[in-house]
Amino acid sequence: MNEGLLFLAHRIPFPPNKGDKIRSFHLLRHLSARHAIHLGAFVDDPGDWQYADALRPYCASIKLLPLKPRRARLASLSGLLTGEALTLPYYRSRELRRWAADLAGSGTVTRGLAFSSAMAQFMPATLSRRVLDMVDVDSDKWSQYAPTQRWPMSRLYAREGRRLAAWEAQVAQDFDATLLVSEAEAALLQRRVPQARHKIGAFENGVDADYFSPARDYPDPYPPGVPGVVFTGAMDYWPNVDAVSWFAERIFPAIRQAVPAAQFTIVGSRPTEAVLALARQPGVVVTGGVPDVRPYLAHAACAVAPLRIARGIQNKVLEAMAMARPVVVTAQAAEGLRAEAGRDFLLAQDEAGLADAVTAQLQARTTNAQARACILARYDWARNLSMIDALFDATSAASPVMETCPA
Repeated sequence: MNEGLLFLAHRIPFPPNKGDKIRSFHLLRHLSARHAIHLGAFVDDPGDWQYADALRPYCASIKLLPLKPRRARLASLSGLLTGEALTLPYYRSRELRRWAADLAGSGTVTRGLAFSSAMAQFMPATLSRRVLDMVDVDSDKWSQYAPTQRWPMSRLYAREGRRLAAWEAQVAQDFDATLLVSEAEAALLQRRVPQARHKIGAFENGVDADYFSPARDYPDPYPPGVPGVVFTGAMDYWPNVDAVSWFAERIFPAIRQAVPAAQFTIVGSRPTEAVLALARQPGVVVTGGVPDVRPYLAHAACAVAPLRIARGIQNKVLEAMAMARPVVVTAQAAEGLRAEAGRDFLLAQDEAGLADAVTAQLQARTTNAQARACILARYDWARNLSMIDALFDATSAASPVMETCPA
């Protein structure tokens, strides 16, 4: 019988329709083939409660707890008194801690995986193997946020960057292995925590290339004769909001001058007021959540990822590449991407460069078969996930996956 594995996630790992849930679901499904999974996770979207049954085929038991963002934000302020990162009390739960401790104390679970650094606080120290999928070095994201904000938020974000970095360093030393989404992210953490560098590695995301296939017929969501530029992503996530606002306001007008029929379509759930307001601009469309993003990718002249703040791998870029779409990205969105600029994707940093690159794609209306070939060769879930199996079988801190990061 498979041994029990405690899997803790900061958000229910289903449906796999946004960055962290895509990675956590595929990781959960992979591990369930070799372990009896006991899943503990928070639900921060009331609409996600319906998906509990979809996870049962992969789990021996499931513990889901509600997380109300407004209440959690207030709770996080206790970190100002305790001196800890605000991220930790945001997710704090005595109930989840007791549930995890009971499973470990009874011997039901002997190994554990925490998905995101915040969940490390619930992982019992008595387990024989503890692995942390940190995904991104989130502290660096908060540090990037700080100079973009006014006081007092600039100071609060800078503080969070420092305090969360200290927590990340602590858990990287405490856990048997820490994983990141790319070698670039892993190298960053290794530089910050050199005493734990031998325990820090990476496994990259994958793409379901059969699902994101350009070979299928998709209904065209764009008006006839309209060359589409598309951005996909969760539209309540601040880096995405910043990206589309910058593109729509500062870059797209120049594109419309060159290609008057061009349409910039922003596809993603829970658009903020700032995103919804962009639809007042000529040629900008905000869809909100859609049942299937593939038609918007399949019929777009190009996809864009004009991110100015980013960490890790951008699934939106991988999915567009899998659909053989030309993708125009900034350097931040390309970080950690194992692909060749100019062949698999187009790199442009400033406003003029982005406008010129997108305009050229709207006029050319070509596909990019090389982008899909790159995905097939390098971003296969089964192959990438197989690297972590040794982490739960090994008897020492060293393992093959730890050797993937450059010195």
